[in-house]
Amino acid sequence: MRPTVHDIAAEAGVSLATVDRVLNNRPGVRAVTRDKVEQAIETLGYVRDVAAANLAKGRTYPLIFIMPAGDNSFMRGLEAEVRAATVRSAAERTEITILTVPAFNAQALAEALAEAHRRQPAGVAVVAIEAPEVTAAVKRLRDDGIAVVTLVSDLPGSARDHFAGVDNVAAGRTAGSLMGRFLGNREGPVAVLAGSMLVRDHRDRLEGFQAVMRDCFGTRALLPVVEGQDDAALAEKLVAALIDAHPDLAGIYSIGAGNRGLVAALEKAGKAGTICVVAHELTAYSRAALLSGTIDALLNQDAGHEVRSAIRVLKAKADGLAVIAAQERIRIDIFLKDNLPSGQV
Repeated sequence: MRPTVHDIAAEAGVSLATVDRVLNNRPGVRAVTRDKVEQAIETLGYVRDVAAANLAKGRTYPLIFIMPAGDNSFMRGLEAEVRAATVRSAAERTEITILTVPAFNAQALAEALAEAHRRQPAGVAVVAIEAPEVTAAVKRLRDDGIAVVTLVSDLPGSARDHFAGVDNVAAGRTAGSLMGRFLGNREGPVAVLAGSMLVRDHRDRLEGFQAVMRDCFGTRALLPVVEGQDDAALAEKLVAALIDAHPDLAGIYSIGAGNRGLVAALEKAGKAGTICVVAHELTAYSRAALLSGTIDALLNQDAGHEVRSAIRVLKAKADGLAVIAAQERIRIDIFLKDNLPSGQV
């Protein structure tokens, strides 16, 4: 059996109140008595259950989530999951605040991180942009003892504590394998529609996709990446231009959230179902396009799992506890129209 505070009190010959003062580093204990308690703790091998202690004390965890604004369907779904977590706040002992910033705006994100720092939360979860000012803002938070989890898009090389998201290189490689196999011997180049190369998840997906297309389907031409800023109108214009410039276009890999514009361009050009499309994230729009055959395959990440993971990790870091890696691994789901989960997105 694990030793308890009662065992410590008996070993040291002191009261439970004295043990509590020593464990919580409160005054009112003579040095010789404190030494006895600490020696008993070492002798018994006592390890304090910080989470249980905080539960007993009714500790709450103020957390801040920083997310991009705009009409990105996946991000709005992610935000909905954060808001759902606020409903569970009483049970999870959290106080969650959401800050939104313009998408792909590194300076605005750095300022939001600075605002979060001023509020002194227990932890911050942020959809990251890889930029020096953002990395510096994360470091300032960590230097002040505030835990940071990157959400969906990582910031490797920074001082962040944990990344709650999928392996995006693996996701890109999966997309490349699907694209190459679906196209088979069909001729024509493949286009890549990204949101922005400022975010690590899009760059990692591109890296994985290009590696598989090069190594396994090397005769297939890849067109230069176009960036739609995850804006439906801009994505529609860019895809329409690609179709006009390349009448033999065989496939499109949509890395980001421009799927509404992509689908609109394909339908207007009469190319829906004839150009192979592999895209990301299951939303109401992408579900409909998958069912209609405009999109051939979707790679999805569970936004709810990511939010719950971020909360668990931030609370664990605030308590100085270890993170259970297997519990926090976010899987990559592959959906075809044949295996779509039932219900609305």
